[in-house]
Amino acid sequence: MKRKTWLTVIIVVVILLVVYLVFPNAGSNPQEITVKVEKGPFEILVYSSGQLEAQSSENILVPSQLQDRDVRIYEINITDLVEEGTVVDSGDYVATLDQKTVEEVLNTAREDLETAINEYDDAKMDSNLTLSGVRDQIINAREEVEEFQIILGESVYESPSVIRKAEMDLEKARRKLEQEKSGYELKERQAIAKVERKKLEMTQKQTRVNKVENIYHSLVINAPKHGMVTYGKDNSGEKIKVGSTVSPWMPVIATLPDMSSMLSLTYVNEIDISRIKKGQKAILGIDAIPSKELEGEVVSVANIGQPMPKSDAKVFEVKIRVFGDVSDLKPAMTTSNTIYTATYQDTTFIPAEAVFQNDSLQFVYLKNGKTVKQVVDLGAQNENLILVKDGLKAGDEILLTEPVNAEDLPLKGLEIYTAIKEQKALEEAEAQKRIEEEKKAPFVPNNNQKGNPSGGMIIIG
Repeated sequence: MKRKTWLTVIIVVVILLVVYLVFPNAGSNPQEITVKVEKGPFEILVYSSGQLEAQSSENILVPSQLQDRDVRIYEINITDLVEEGTVVDSGDYVATLDQKTVEEVLNTAREDLETAINEYDDAKMDSNLTLSGVRDQIINAREEVEEFQIILGESVYESPSVIRKAEMDLEKARRKLEQEKSGYELKERQAIAKVERKKLEMTQKQTRVNKVENIYHSLVINAPKHGMVTYGKDNSGEKIKVGSTVSPWMPVIATLPDMSSMLSLTYVNEIDISRIKKGQKAILGIDAIPSKELEGEVVSVANIGQPMPKSDAKVFEVKIRVFGDVSDLKPAMTTSNTIYTATYQDTTFIPAEAVFQNDSLQFVYLKNGKTVKQVVDLGAQNENLILVKDGLKAGDEILLTEPVNAEDLPLKGLEIYTAIKEQKALEEAEAQKRIEEEKKAPFVPNNNQKGNPSGGMIIIG
């Protein structure tokens, strides 16, 4: 029993001795991973997916008559539509709009016209009857004047009172005649105005009927030129299809893109958008044609972001002009875009994972014989590497992992940290000075800008 116990103890001691000799640092100091500081060309890239679209295109629209407010057709459905991608020539059939909608409006317009015609005829008859009655009254008044003239003539031998009464009756009859004549002129003007008003209403109703009839005969939509049909989009961004609603405010049914010039429409997140500028070079891969790679150039960057679906993050629209042979490309093809936001020909850089930091400064673990914490001044970075402005030189060896005795290592390069703080303070002071100068400067309006004197970006919420 004692022999077995001693044998077990000896075996354990031998195993521990072997472990100590083979792995002398196990459990106390893990193996260090080092890299060397490099110098050479350095690129900062932004990656995004996009979708091809024509740089210019001609829209296929609803009939232009729908934009006439007098027609009062505010929306209309598409009842038939050629397949997307169909190549058409000028005058070829593209779509049909809902005839029932226009028929309902046309029937209502015709009923309104019939009512207006009847009112016009009634106005003319009423005017004739009214004026005829007034003319009869004028004739009667004129006869009364003649009658009282005769009475006055026969009363020449009567008493003065009888003569005076005859004179008064004649004067009264004359005033009545003049009143009837004046009243006739007024009623005639009123009658003419009423008839003209009803005639104008009738003409307007007739014009509306004519316009709606023209629309009814233009519900078959044809292509204005040769091209490949690409569906338009509705208010929600969905593609137009059979059953979709179009209107004078959303009149595009389809487009005929110019396939000789293409854009990649892409969206860049708010973190990277500050790096994107017009004129930057891009390389585009076509997902449907893996062997094809084209050059491009950023031609527009949106000023206002839009929220991503089901997310609080925002993205900004970026358009990239595609160069080279685009004859085999089609709208809506997916592209893989690489945008070159910055290129440095000869600069010093290190892996981003080799940078460590505390509350106030950034540093690396420099291993030149004895390991130290080296303060560094860093610049721009890409997805893997970061530029070094000061603190390291090409060929220096640095650690990728934090050493076990990191807390005990000395800190080197505090003068770099001091210089960084001074530079930052100087920049902040200059920025504050510019703000104060702008506040003191008198406002000078720009007469070429209407409604926005500041010349700034207008955001309509």
